[in-house]
Order: sequence, then structure tokens, then C-alpha cells
Amino acid sequence: MSIQSTMENKLRAAFSPERLAVINESHLHAGHHHVESGHHATFDGAGETHFRVRIVSPNFAGMSRIDRHRAVNELLADELKAGVHALAIEPAAPGEKTRW
Repeated sequence: MSIQSTMENKLRAAFSPERLAVINESHLHAGHHHVESGHHATFDGAGETHFRVRIVSPNFAGMSRIDRHRAVNELLADELKAGVHALAIEPAAPGEKTRW
């Protein structure tokens, strides 16, 4: 199972979202520099390393933006440890305005 599918399944199970999009943005970061195992390298844009999570869930009602981000980061901690370098999170509660 892909990292993207794993993240989608975890987010659905934990937050029962009304809307969910997990977008692999790794290709947008091709050519960027990063450090891996102490060595500087140029990222080729392949794989599953950079994601954007757009999620609308009733679970976020009454939560601060920071608490929403923390909840998603904690849920996806294993994926972040296993090679996801960047995670952009756009959480909202039902009825809140989103940019997407």
C-alpha cells in the first residue's frame, strides 16, 4: 500500500471527514536541496515525500488551528519518521471557509 493510501485511511478512520484530499506534491519539489544521512543531495521529485492534506472534519470544531495541526501530525507520526519530509495541512471544521 502506498504512503498516500495509508495516510488517507488513517485520516478517514480518525477524523470521519466530510471532505478529504491527500495530494502528493513530491514532483513540485524536484531540484530542491535537502540533507539525507548527513549528505547534501538534490531531490529528484520522485516518490512519496511531500504531501498536502486538505481535510474538513466535525472533529475540528472548537479546536484551535495549532491543535488541529498537532492532531494530524501526531496521527501521521509514523509516516513522517519513515520518509515524508513535508506535510502541508489545511484543516477545517464544517461550515468554515476553505481556499479549496
